[in-house]
Formats: sequence, structure tokens, C-alpha cells
Amino acid sequence: MGEQLPVVSLFSGAGGLDLAVERADADPLDAGDTGTGLLRVSIATDYNEPALRTLRKNMPATATLSGDIRQVPTEQILAQAGLRTREPVLVVGGPPCTPFSKSGFWLEQKRESRDPNASLLDEYVRVVRDARPEAFVLENVQGLTYKTHKTQFERLLKGLGELGYNPQWKVLLAADYGVPQLRRRVFVVGRRDGERFEFPEPTHSGWSEHTRTFDTSKLPHVTCSQAFAGLPRLAQAAEDEIVDGNYGELAAEVPPGQNYLWHTDRYGGRNHFTWRSRYWTFLLRLDPDRPSTTLQAQPGPWVGPFHWENVRTASGQERARRLRVNEMLRLMSFPDDFQVDGGRADAQRQLGNAVPLELGKAVVRALLTQLGYLRVVGFEDDRYAG
Repeated sequence: MGEQLPVVSLFSGAGGLDLAVERADADPLDAGDTGTGLLRVSIATDYNEPALRTLRKNMPATATLSGDIRQVPTEQILAQAGLRTREPVLVVGGPPCTPFSKSGFWLEQKRESRDPNASLLDEYVRVVRDARPEAFVLENVQGLTYKTHKTQFERLLKGLGELGYNPQWKVLLAADYGVPQLRRRVFVVGRRDGERFEFPEPTHSGWSEHTRTFDTSKLPHVTCSQAFAGLPRLAQAAEDEIVDGNYGELAAEVPPGQNYLWHTDRYGGRNHFTWRSRYWTFLLRLDPDRPSTTLQAQPGPWVGPFHWENVRTASGQERARRLRVNEMLRLMSFPDDFQVDGGRADAQRQLGNAVPLELGKAVVRALLTQLGYLRVVGFEDDRYAG
């Protein structure tokens, strides 16, 4: 193996995109293939120390820097990585998505695009400007592209464009790249040489909330039951997995793939809720024959998706249950041996904020191929271009 190519990671979180970077040349959907080590994340940065603890468990060779990026000069980031300007092959990262997420629209300042955290996009541009990597990959929620956030998004593209990187962006559906999750994320990618980046073609297809048509020439979307295949079945649910409280009985009665609408006058459940009076994810159950909906980082107590199978409480009551850590890892296409610092809720927070591994791999792999570091996307034994 030749010298590893250095990468600077910003807003790294638990390391989903970082892991994708280091496994970019690994075979798709092969959890045992870790790649040849073409890229190495030299430094990972984040203000969230618990997430960085998770990253360190899984990427112990990566240096980490904990702190507010607005207070950390680019020179400090490069110095801690042992790099100089123009030496990083890539700068990657996903600035915190709260300002642009639909889950934040209940706050007026976010609906009006006045959230101060939006300035973190400018910090990403600043690091690209100072570090001058060969290319960059930025990931965020689809909401960043909405008209509500037009000002911030256009400023981001303009700032990166003025640096000569010719930024290209596209909203990608994770399920179209083998991830068992209908998760949409926007990627912005640019090259220092100004050449236009071409996004990877989907490898999978299936119907989603936006369309009922799909491409039969591609592999079908990976379903939840396929993703969970081989996981151990536990006889007793942990207390924090049980969906109980005000809507515990109602949640247990919702069939697979349905949500609170089951309990309206239009479906077969109890006539308890008004039609379209809640968010779609309220009391939502997974459909074993479909990919999961988006795994949310900080759901309320009755926000799914919950597993399609019920469990019984100590008193014998039937209840829905929340997803376990090993199930969430599968829905994110993470390896089974990925270690998360903290409990089930901590894992959901960290994984719900992460980039699905196979989606990140597809984007970084396409970029490496177009930059000439990989021969083809076909994954023969000889993957290197030089």
C-alpha cells in the first residue's frame, strides 16, 4: 500500500462520513471489507465530546479536536493533523443540520432562516479557503435546499465558487445506494481544479413517498427485514425500549407501516385522532418489506419509527418497542462492530445525526475515481490509479 492520502473532517460527530472516507474503496454492502486504506482521516473536529468519544472508539488512529469551530483557526486544525495548506486531499463534513431541518420549523427564527448556527456553513467555507484541499464534500439535510433557506444556501455556493471549486449539489436518497432507509440528504461537492463533479448513479431503486415508480434494471431497495436478518432475538425488552405512557396502547395497535392515522375515522383503528393532525412519524411503525423512514436523532416519546413487532411489559401488556442499537446500526449500513459511547438514546442521537455509511462511500468513491485515485468503480483487486 502506498502513502495514505490525508483528509480533514469538520463537524465529524460520531464519524459516519469519516468511516465512509476510510472505506470508500471497499466493496459496496460488504461489511467485512474495510478498504485498502487509500484515504486517512488525519483529524476530526466537533464541539460534541460524546460523539467524538464514539469516533475515537472506532477510529483510534485519528487525531481529534473538540471545540467550537468558530473559535478554532484553520491553522490549528492543520497543525494538529501535521498538515500544511494544500496538503489535504479532501475536506469533508456536515455542519449541524438543526437550522435547516423540518423538525425545527416550529421555531419562528428557523422558519425565517435567522438561526445563528447557520453561520457554521461560513466556517466550512473558511476552512476550505485556508486549507485549499484538492476537493471537498459537504453533507446536510434536504431542508438546506428549501426556499426558506435560499439566502444561506446561495451564500454557501457562492463562497465555494469564488474559491474556484465549481461546487455541484444534489439531493440523494440513501435507499438508492443500498442503505435500508428512505433518508434524503443534500451533498455539495467541489474540485480545486474547477472540473465539474458528477454524482454517482443509483445502484438500487424502489418506490418512496414521492414516487411509486422504480427502475427494474437496478437492485431493489433493501428492506428492514433484510437489514435485520441474523440479529439476535431477545426474550425481554429493556425498559427504555418500551413505548408506553399516554399513547402506549394506541401505538401497540398500529399495524406495520402505519402511523397515528390508523386511529382516525378513515382507517380500522380507534377514532382517536383528527386526520392529519400530527407529524407523519407520530406512532409510526416500520414496514418489514420496505426500507425504514429517516432515523431521527432526537424523537419525542411517541415518534417512530418503532419496530413492527410488539413486546410485553412485566405486567403482560402488549406494547410497541423502540429500535435497538444493533438495529439502528443496520439501518445506517454501519458495521455490526461499530461501538457507540452511551446508551440507547445516546446511540440514536449520534446515529440519527450521522451520514449512512454506504451513501457516504458512494459519493467519496465517485470523487476519488474522477480525481484519478481509483481506476474504476468496479472494485477489482487493483483499485489504485497510480
